[in-house]
Amino acid sequence: MKTFDIPEYYRSPIISRVKAIRSKIDQRKKDFTPTRLEFNGLEIILARHFGFCFGVENAIEISYRAIAENPGKRIFLLSQMIHNPSVNQDLQQKGITFIQDTNGNQLIPWDELKKEDIVIIPAFGTTLEIEAKLESIGIQTKTYNTTCPFVERVWKKSEKLGGDNYTVVIHGKDKHEETRATFSHSQEFAKSIIVKDIHETRILGEIIKGERPKSDFNQYFEGRYSEDFDFEQDLQRVGVVNQTTMLASDTQEISDHLALVMKEKYGEEQIDHHFANTRDTLCYATNDNQTATLSLLNEAADLAIVVGGYNSSNTSHLVELLETKFKTFYIKDEDEFISSSEINHFDLHKNEVIKSSDYLPTKRPLKIILTSGASCPDATVDRVIQRIGELTNCDLDIETALTKIKLQFNESV
Repeated sequence: MKTFDIPEYYRSPIISRVKAIRSKIDQRKKDFTPTRLEFNGLEIILARHFGFCFGVENAIEISYRAIAENPGKRIFLLSQMIHNPSVNQDLQQKGITFIQDTNGNQLIPWDELKKEDIVIIPAFGTTLEIEAKLESIGIQTKTYNTTCPFVERVWKKSEKLGGDNYTVVIHGKDKHEETRATFSHSQEFAKSIIVKDIHETRILGEIIKGERPKSDFNQYFEGRYSEDFDFEQDLQRVGVVNQTTMLASDTQEISDHLALVMKEKYGEEQIDHHFANTRDTLCYATNDNQTATLSLLNEAADLAIVVGGYNSSNTSHLVELLETKFKTFYIKDEDEFISSSEINHFDLHKNEVIKSSDYLPTKRPLKIILTSGASCPDATVDRVIQRIGELTNCDLDIETALTKIKLQFNESV
């Protein structure tokens, strides 16, 4: 497996060693059993898979290489490299300037860029329109293009669907950088439309079956379908792709519903002509992290903590899974722990950071589930563990805990 040259401070003395032990024991990554860090009076139950994925490490490596290879030059990022505040802040401190914010709003006017400037394409990829804009200025877009290969795989799937005369239904968040990029690439080859959830998919299904008028199509999907879209003609054959960080179960539900709609309208014998049974286009890390998080639901714990940027799609879905069973706190880093009685955390439902009191039970031993999103450095998770140790007055004997992990999985100590 490829290893990446990323700054050492993104590594960690605890999590890196935990992952190394699990990787040695389970080289094919088929065991989704959680890992237990057992301390006196405290047990941290770690998801089997979490943290930096291939695409993120690749993007970080390329970004820091761009800095090292271009001293004295202006270096820009199209938008946030990944949805993690510490990573983006470090890149800014090293002189990188963002051209747009995460919602696509312009921070640096295009006419201020020069052909000598360095522009890094983030891991989410970018639109064909922005690529053309940069190339018209004379800026090379391929030298430091960090687009995740799993995102590019979705683009290729969309191109194939278009070649087979299917309309592409994109399951994603239309404001997200990746979905904006996917929509741009998809509509180059196929009529395309974005749905955010099963509710919108049901509305789309009613439109396909003629149960809703054209005015409803425009009302619900305005700005999220390709130019010259004819809902009567272009919804006769459809295939589904997704933003690579969505919930797998949500995408499956959307695909299943659209397949059912096509069966109802055209008959089961015609389903293959009207619905492309595409495989889920989630990336491997999203699948692994979600499966590992589902395994955590089999555990007994006092609370769950999920670490990651508050605008991180893949992290938010881990929170959604865990909060079905546990009192779950979504934090960006260890600084959100105010004290043993107060914590700042992101509320997905209110879409804001809130403060909660009495979040940490006084009972001992205390069991805490812990995981993080694919854009969260392991070093941040390390600091969260250390902060929990401080707040619970627990002596974190790391060496003993690591030895217990080896015994847990029958590995020689």
